[in-house]
Amino acid sequence: PPATSPSADDLRRTFPAERKGPNGTVGEGSWWGSAWIDALEESALDPARLARGRDYAGHGRVDAVTVTPGRVLAYVHGSRPRPYRAKISLPTFTDEEWDRFLDAAAAQPGHIAALLDREMPRSLADCGVPLLPAPGELHPECSCPDSGRPCKHAAALCYRTARLLDEDPFVLLLLRGRGERGLLAELSRRNATLAARSGAASTAARMPGVRAREALAPRVLPPLPRPQPPLPHPEQPPAYPAAPGGPDPFALDQLATDAAARAHALLATGEDPVAELSLWQDAVRIAAARPGSGLTGTSRAQYESLAAAAGRTATDLARAVAAWRQGGREGLAVLEEPWDPPAGRFDQARPVLRAAEFPPFTPHRNRLTHPEGTLQLRLGRDGLWYAYESEPGRDDWWPRGTPDHDPIGALTALAGGEA
Repeated sequence: PPATSPSADDLRRTFPAERKGPNGTVGEGSWWGSAWIDALEESALDPARLARGRDYAGHGRVDAVTVTPGRVLAYVHGSRPRPYRAKISLPTFTDEEWDRFLDAAAAQPGHIAALLDREMPRSLADCGVPLLPAPGELHPECSCPDSGRPCKHAAALCYRTARLLDEDPFVLLLLRGRGERGLLAELSRRNATLAARSGAASTAARMPGVRAREALAPRVLPPLPRPQPPLPHPEQPPAYPAAPGGPDPFALDQLATDAAARAHALLATGEDPVAELSLWQDAVRIAAARPGSGLTGTSRAQYESLAAAAGRTATDLARAVAAWRQGGREGLAVLEEPWDPPAGRFDQARPVLRAAEFPPFTPHRNRLTHPEGTLQLRLGRDGLWYAYESEPGRDDWWPRGTPDHDPIGALTALAGGEA
C-alpha cells in the first residue's frame, strides 16, 4: 500500500472540452494512446458506430471529461438537444499489482524521468503488470437508447480519452487507481530506499574530499602547455569490409575521409570549411567528391539516398554536382539562383559576342541565351561567366566547361568558335 493516503483532488481530474480538430479528425497519437483505441476497436461489434464516434470526437462533441480511478465520464452531444451521459470503466490495480509496478518504475531512474516528460516507456508498460487495457477490459455505458456496444457516444468518449492519454500518461495510471502526486511521492520514496541499500552494500572507498575554504581559495594556475602541431595532412580511415545487407563500404570510406579532412581543417585553422553549408549544398558537395560523372550503376544508389534526404531527385543532384564541379559553391548558386546584375559587364557582353561573330543572344536577368536554344551564358556574382548547354527546344540546361572572366572564353570550347 502507499506510504500516505491519496488526497481526493489527486484522484479526480477534469479536462475541458476539446475544440474541433482539423477537418474534424482525431489524429495520430502516442503508442499507449493507440493501444487504448485498439482495446476498444478489437472488442467492438459495429465498426460503423466506431466511425461515428471518431467523427463525434473529432468535431468536438464531447464535453468536459472527468477521470477517476476505474472510470472516465463525460456528456456527449448527439442528434438530440440534450447530451447523453457516457462512461468508460476499466479495472483498477490491486495493491499487489501496484507494488510490482512501482518497484519496476523505481528500479530505473529513466522510467521516472520519462513519466515526468509525459512519456510512457514500453519497458515500463511491459513490466509484468497489465497497465494497458486488453480487449474486453473497457466497459462502455451510455444513457442513450442505443444498445450497441459501444454506442457512438461512448466510442466518442473513448477516442477523446485516447487524446488525453497521448498528452499525459498519468491519466492512464489514474484510471488504474493512483493519482500523479501520490505516485511520484511513492516513487521518490522507493528510489531513495534503493539508493540507500545500494550505498550500504557498496564497499568501494569514498572519494577523498577537500574543505570548501581550500577549494575556493584564490590561486594561480600554471599556463596550459602549447598544443601539439597538427599533422601535415589527415590520415586515411581504415578500410570498411562489405557485408551482405550492410552499408556501402565505398560510401562509408568517403564519409570517413570527408570527416577527417574537416577535422584536420578545424584543428589547423579553427574553422570548419563546410559549417555554413545547407543540407542540400552539403549533399551536393559530398556527391561531387565521388569520382566519375553522371548517374551510373554504382553512383545511382548514393545519389538517390543523398537527394531524398534533401527532398530532391537524383537528376537534380546530378545537375547540381556538375555545377559544383564547374565552380564550387558559387557554381551551384549560378545554377539555382537567378539575379539581376547591375549595368556594366553584363550589358557589354552582347556587343562583345556580336564582334566575335556570334548571333545576338537573348538576355534575361543574368543569362544570355543563344537564339538556337542550345548554348547559354550565366554571369555569376563572382564576375565569372558560366557556360551551359541544352538539347534544342528542351530548355534543359546543364553546366559545361570552365568559368571565365571573358564570355568568349567561356563559350569557345563549347561552340567551337562557330556563329
